[in-house]
Amino acid sequence: MSSKRILDIDSVAKVLLQAGLINETQLELIHANGAAQAARLNGHRRSGVERRTRPGADQVSPAEVICSFNLEQTGDGKLLSEDRVTEIIAQAAGLDYLKLDPLKLNMDIMTEFVSRGFALKNMMVPVAKQGDSVTIAVADPFQTQAIEGLEQARKIHIKRVLASRSDILKILSEFFGFRASVMAAESEQQAGSDLNNLEQYFQMRGQQELEGNDKHIISAVDYLLQHAFDQRASDIHIEPKRNNSLIRFRVDGVLHNIHSIPKNLHPPIISRLKLLARMDLAEKRRPQDGRIKTEHQRKEVELRVSTLPVAFGEKMVIRIFNPDILMQELDKIGFFPREYQLYSAFIRRPNGIILVTGPTGSGKTTTLYSSLRTLASPETNIVTVEDPIEMVMEEFNQVGVQNAIDVTFSTVLRNILRQDPDIIMIGEIRDKDTAESAVQAALTGHLVLSTLHTNDAPSSITRLLDLGIPAFLLASTLIGVNAQRLVRRICSNCKIERQLSAEEIAYLQLDPENCQVWEGEGCSECRGTGYRGRTGIFEVMDFTESVKDALTEQTDLSKLQQVAVADGMVTLRQAAIRKLLEGETTLEEVLAVTG
Repeated sequence: MSSKRILDIDSVAKVLLQAGLINETQLELIHANGAAQAARLNGHRRSGVERRTRPGADQVSPAEVICSFNLEQTGDGKLLSEDRVTEIIAQAAGLDYLKLDPLKLNMDIMTEFVSRGFALKNMMVPVAKQGDSVTIAVADPFQTQAIEGLEQARKIHIKRVLASRSDILKILSEFFGFRASVMAAESEQQAGSDLNNLEQYFQMRGQQELEGNDKHIISAVDYLLQHAFDQRASDIHIEPKRNNSLIRFRVDGVLHNIHSIPKNLHPPIISRLKLLARMDLAEKRRPQDGRIKTEHQRKEVELRVSTLPVAFGEKMVIRIFNPDILMQELDKIGFFPREYQLYSAFIRRPNGIILVTGPTGSGKTTTLYSSLRTLASPETNIVTVEDPIEMVMEEFNQVGVQNAIDVTFSTVLRNILRQDPDIIMIGEIRDKDTAESAVQAALTGHLVLSTLHTNDAPSSITRLLDLGIPAFLLASTLIGVNAQRLVRRICSNCKIERQLSAEEIAYLQLDPENCQVWEGEGCSECRGTGYRGRTGIFEVMDFTESVKDALTEQTDLSKLQQVAVADGMVTLRQAAIRKLLEGETTLEEVLAVTG
C-alpha cells in the first residue's frame, strides 16, 4: 500500500488480507462491490441529515466502506470495525494509531493551530503539543501537502498519527463547534468586572450579560448537550471558578474535566439552560430546580436541572435520564437468580411495603421505575409521589412535591388514598409523618414502594424504628428490603485474567482453589479505564417469620442481620465478590463500593 501512496478501497482490502483479518472470499466481495457501496454511502451522506450534523463529511473513507459490509474478522469472529481497520492502515503506513478520546483532548491545543474549515478540508485535528512540536491526527496517511504547508507557515514541527475519519469528524463537529460558539459569544460580550464572586454578590444587577437566546450561546449549549449524550454521561456539572468556568461530565460514576470556558460566558450559558428548564432567570440567590425534555437518536431524553449559588456564581448540575437505562427489564439490572425471584415475588404481593435502600447514585430510581413498569397495566392504578419527578411516564400518575405550598410527601399521601390507587410509590421516607402514612396505606390494602438512605437492608428496619414506627406495625406491613450499589463493569474488549494474591484471598476469605479474577487493561473502547458501563449488586432481605420474631422495639442490628443471613440473605459484600469471581467487575471496585 505504501508504494501506491494512495488510500483506496482495494489497497486497504489487500493490507487487511495480508494482516490476516479477512480471507480471500471477503477480499473478492470488497473488490466486486466496494465502488458501488461507496457510491451508495456517499449518496446517503449528501442526502441532508448527516451532512448537516457532520460538516465536511463529503466522502466516506475506504475503512468506512469496508466496515459497512459487516465482515467477521478471521479467527475471533468479531465484526471488523473502523478503528481496527485504521489501526492496520497505520501499521502499513508506518504511523502510530490514535483512538481519539473526547474526554482527554485539550480544546485550546485543538483550536490554536488550524481553523475549523482547514481541519475539515484536510481531515486533521491537533491533539498534543510539546515545545515547538505538535501532534496532529490525520485520516489519510498519504495526504501530506497540507501538513507541510502548515509546518512552514507556523514554524513548527508536526508529528502525524492516524485516527479514523469518523472520530475526526465527530471531534471537529463537537469540539470545534463548541469552541467556535464560545469564542463568538466572548467577542460579543462587553468587558466588565466580575460581579458574580461572593465578595460582590449584591452588585449582580449591574452585570452586563448576554441574553439567553443569543445565537452563539444557543449553539454552545446544543453542542454541550450533544457531546454529553454521545459520551454516555449521567451528569453535567457547570462550575464557576475565580477566573473561569469548568464543565465536567460524570461517566460510569467518575467525573471528567471536559471544557474550561471564559468566566464572563458562564452567566449567559446558565441563563440559556434556565430558560429551557423554565426556571426564574432573575433569581440567582436561591437554589432552583427544573427539567428539560429533548431528543437524542430519535429517543426522548429527560434532563433534570438544579442550580446552587456558590462562592463564584451559580453552579448548575444537569442529570441525564436516559430511558434505556432508567426503564430496564428487572432481570437486566444485575440481580442474581435467587434475588431476582425474591424481589419479583415482593412486587407481586397485593399489599405491604417494599423498601429500596442505598446512597445517592446507587441506582434506586432505576430499580423503582423498572418495577413500576413491570407492574403497569390497564387494570392497575399506579400513583407516585416524588421530589422531584425523576422522569415523566404516561403509565403512572405522578405527583411532584412542592414544599413551598405544603405539598409534601405526608400531605399528598393523605389525599392519595382517595384516588383509588392500587400501587403507591413514595420517592423517599424522610420523616415520621411519611413513614406513618406509608404504613397506613399498606394496612388499607395497597402495595407501597419507597426508598430509604441506609447502608444495608437490616439497617432500614432500625431506621423505621427510630422514626417512631412500632415494631408490631412493621411486622404486619413490611414485605422485604432491597439494598443496592452500583459497580463498574470490566470492559469486554480489553478483559484479561489474573490470579489473586495470597493476601487478597485471605482478605476476601475465598477458597484458594477459586482465585481467578479479571480486570481491564484499558483500550480505546473504554478510554483506557478498563471499565465500560455499570451493573447492580443487591442485598435482598425477605421479611420472614424468623426476622419478624427477632424484631422488637430494642432490636439489635447485628442480631437482625444474623437472622436474615441464616434465612438465606446474600450480603452486599458477598454479592460483590460473586460479581468479581464471575468476571463482571474488579477487586478494586468491590473494595471501593463495599468497604
